[in-house]
Amino acid sequence: MAIKEENSVVGLEYEVKEAGTTEIVDSNKGGMPLEFITGKGQLIPGLEAQLAGMNEGESADIMVKAADAYGEINPEAVQTLPKEQFEGVELEAGMMLYGQGEDGQQVQVIVKSFTDTDVTIDYNHPLAGKDLMFAVTIISERDATDDEIATGIVGGEAHCHSGGCGC
Repeated sequence: MAIKEENSVVGLEYEVKEAGTTEIVDSNKGGMPLEFITGKGQLIPGLEAQLAGMNEGESADIMVKAADAYGEINPEAVQTLPKEQFEGVELEAGMMLYGQGEDGQQVQVIVKSFTDTDVTIDYNHPLAGKDLMFAVTIISERDATDDEIATGIVGGEAHCHSGGCGC
């Protein structure tokens, strides 16, 4: 059965590289498949759109342009803050820091540079502005259950309460 644009539970094995390079930036090959429900916004849009219509056991190389992956680089997402906000942190250019955003969500930033008084951080995703090449294999595909459709969680609510989703 082919993957539908909405309400299919898909198990995916993938490897992703920045387009035009050989360096693997993420992979789950040899591990557990990435499971997601189509139409719920759980994958980058450009990848999910190109998976629609594929079948279980099928493999493909999929190019996803930056705009349909993690977006273009937003210059407004680069900020300079007073260094005292980073007290106790041994700063290094290129390091990732995690904090809490205004809405309570976890926020990841990259330290671009720092001086004795200021730290320049970048809120852009590390892969923003980059075209990505995915090598994917559809490991499994099935219709989502009513609980999965309602909760957006593979395995439904009971799965989450068993601790299987990191709750």
